[in-house]
Amino acid sequence: MNILKNTLGDIVRDDFRTAALFTQHDIDFCCGGKETLESVVERMNLDENTIVKQIEVLKQEPIPFSHDFKSWEPIFLMDYIVQVHHAFVRKNLPGLLLYTHKIAEVHGENHPELKEVATLFSAIAREMTAHLQREEEVVFPAIRSLFSEGGSTDSDFWQNELDAMHEEHEWVGANTDHLKVLTNKYALPSDACPTYQTAMNLLQSFEEDLHIHVHLENNILFPKVEARLKKLSV
Repeated sequence: MNILKNTLGDIVRDDFRTAALFTQHDIDFCCGGKETLESVVERMNLDENTIVKQIEVLKQEPIPFSHDFKSWEPIFLMDYIVQVHHAFVRKNLPGLLLYTHKIAEVHGENHPELKEVATLFSAIAREMTAHLQREEEVVFPAIRSLFSEGGSTDSDFWQNELDAMHEEHEWVGANTDHLKVLTNKYALPSDACPTYQTAMNLLQSFEEDLHIHVHLENNILFPKVEARLKKLSV
């Protein structure tokens, strides 16, 4: 099968090691997971032969189970998302809010884009806090019930919840991408202080974690839910 015809989400779902490769090329495999590799390399003017060869090299080695997320049971996958990715967000939001506002205050005159960075990240933090709470209190318990007890198959409930999750992922992903543009890919100017450097490092880590977090839900967990609902409705 020609891998260029596959979607980014499917490629990373089948071999998570390709996530690092796509990140290297600034390819969005989470919120942009439904786009084919062929359309992406054409749109971004990338060398498709190089990327395909890099993927082929990765596939020469077996995938370790620790990264074979598609084979994980949904409940185990949800627990992993909460313990790893939700925990990462909650641990780092306070520091990111503090540092982005601090550098906007200190460096904003010379780097006015930092004021927008601080304002935008405050909005992202509010959205992420509400999003994680809704996942943990509503969506994930419903998924746990669906796979362990049969659970509700109410189509309106699942349509509303999954649509909301996807929309919130799109919003956070788009605005995090805008942060990357505003900061010129988290570049450090000549007058950057240690706090400035810490803020940029944390913003980059936040983006990288978000891509994996959204991928695990959009491209693996939620399709498993949809398949389970289809099976139970038969």
